[in-house]
Amino acid sequence: MKKLLMPFLLLLTIMLAACANNGEENSKNNQTGSEQNDQEEMITYQSENGPVEVPANPKRVIVIGSFTGNVLALDVPVVGVDPWAKMNPRFNLEGVEEVTDENLEKILELEPDLIIGLSTMKNVDKLKEIAPVVTYTYGKLDYLTQHLEIGKLLNKEAEAKAWIDDFKKRAQEAGEKIKEKIGEDATVTVVEHFDKELYVFGDNWGRGTEILYQEMKLNMPEKVKETALKQGYYTISLEVLPEFVGDYLIISKEEGKETSFMDSETYKNIPAVKNNRVFVANSKEFYFNDPITLEYQLDFFINSFLGN
Repeated sequence: MKKLLMPFLLLLTIMLAACANNGEENSKNNQTGSEQNDQEEMITYQSENGPVEVPANPKRVIVIGSFTGNVLALDVPVVGVDPWAKMNPRFNLEGVEEVTDENLEKILELEPDLIIGLSTMKNVDKLKEIAPVVTYTYGKLDYLTQHLEIGKLLNKEAEAKAWIDDFKKRAQEAGEKIKEKIGEDATVTVVEHFDKELYVFGDNWGRGTEILYQEMKLNMPEKVKETALKQGYYTISLEVLPEFVGDYLIISKEEGKETSFMDSETYKNIPAVKNNRVFVANSKEFYFNDPITLEYQLDFFINSFLGN
């Protein structure tokens, strides 16, 4: 009986050992597969400074510049933004940290997987040690091509292209209706009051100028063309303001801040003011030219000019 039992026990021991080894191997394989799934897939983005390896699906983006609205519009998670974006009431940034290009320790703590900024951003080389960095030169691309580029960067080119096509169509249709109401030759001026200074704007410096002049094809006063079109903006004094104001005036100003120029006789005697053709916007909502801001600006112009 013992002779029969011994081979059986030996076989059982071998089988149990084999099962244990298989189980351990399967566990290792599963763990390796899990690690591979957790490892971020990368793509190559052709930036203005050359190719950059970036996450195919970034989940912790920091934006230091004027592109926060572009990223948010494409439903990509943001963990840190610059102070200008943080104070924009149109951006849903609850729980998102405020950072600058000098807050290296804070940026490191946020564990970003992608950092987007302007070409003028400081500490780029140090930021590259934390995460892939892509920068853009402001104004090098037109405002819609800029959004398309950010769509490419975030692996959402199709979504960006769809929004661009739809927005252009809606803005141009609205422009036709506005011109029918105010006349083909009517002129529009955009002025901003900031830090006790007055600025007029060309056709590519935010404040809704891209919509008014590029998409709606509304007319810019000659004085604004001469001074602000090339540079993007031009600083003026209250005394010369009437020379720059066309038939309609858009004023971008910060709510609650002192704007004594609007109480002056110089301002009150401007024909656009006398004719009640002035539309005032909150500058914090009006600065940029990203999709979220552009949608707000388009609605603002439709409501202001057409009363819808």
